[in-house]
Amino acid sequence: MKRRTFLALGTGTVGGLCIQSPALVLGRQAKAKKKGQKDKSGKKRPFKISLAQWSWHKTLRGQQEPKMDNLDFAKEAKALGIKAVEYVNQFFKDKAGDEKYLAEMKKRAADNGVKSVLIMCDGEGNLGDPDAKRRAQAVENHHKWVDAAKFLGCHSIRVNASSRGSYDEQIKLAADGLRRLSEYAAGSKLGVIVENHGGLSSNGKWLTSVIREVDLPNCGTLPDFGNFPPETDNYDAVEMLMPYAKAVSAKSYDFDEEGNETKIDYYRMMKIVLAAGYKGFVGIEYEGSRLSETDGIVATKKLLDKICKQHMKA
Repeated sequence: MKRRTFLALGTGTVGGLCIQSPALVLGRQAKAKKKGQKDKSGKKRPFKISLAQWSWHKTLRGQQEPKMDNLDFAKEAKALGIKAVEYVNQFFKDKAGDEKYLAEMKKRAADNGVKSVLIMCDGEGNLGDPDAKRRAQAVENHHKWVDAAKFLGCHSIRVNASSRGSYDEQIKLAADGLRRLSEYAAGSKLGVIVENHGGLSSNGKWLTSVIREVDLPNCGTLPDFGNFPPETDNYDAVEMLMPYAKAVSAKSYDFDEEGNETKIDYYRMMKIVLAAGYKGFVGIEYEGSRLSETDGIVATKKLLDKICKQHMKA
């Protein structure tokens, strides 16, 4: 399908199916926030909360019951009081060019008053591949996800800056692939954002060097509170990435009796995020095992809401 034809279909819809969901009962108990980004006092919230689809990856794969269908993701997020979502391409891998399926995704989100924020893209090749042909192919492989993100109303796609070679060689290679993809995405007014997601991308200094090398306004970072090697100071690394951030991933693993994350000081991390002037979405990404995925999402949201209220009182 030609890109121009595909993007022109952005306003189309397809009748939806009504499917029961795993979080329905809990969701009915959750209190959704009022429209807009203000609390009951009318004060503007310092940041917005979204939900990364990866938080439900076990449920979507049927590893936790009941299994969730990708098309129900927006509804399930809304049931927990979350009105913005971040998709993961793995859960609709063969649907990037399926206009009917994407139209249904878009309709489900709209019907629930849920905003589509971004698509996290994996498995499409290395944008910093040392082989020029493979690097060019990786860039082209991501085009369909740019088009899908535009169709769904997202502001960006999240990609990986995978490469091989020396430290400096990988900067040049990753920047080349990212620049080409960002130039393509600019035609749709979309961002291309890189997460600290393994390899040298989990080195804050390296990743910021790559973004500076690309030197395009629509290419930035997606700082994840986790995804750093043990020897790295996560707080310093996130602070390094924040000036280029177009999204933020609030990674969580477990919580203590007071509701605090046990591995990450959320108060300190969010202070860094807000000090950078960031006012966009903070995406919940629960990866724990003690709590169920739904309970982990709820616990993360509760902590973020608590921090939000604290900053509003300051």
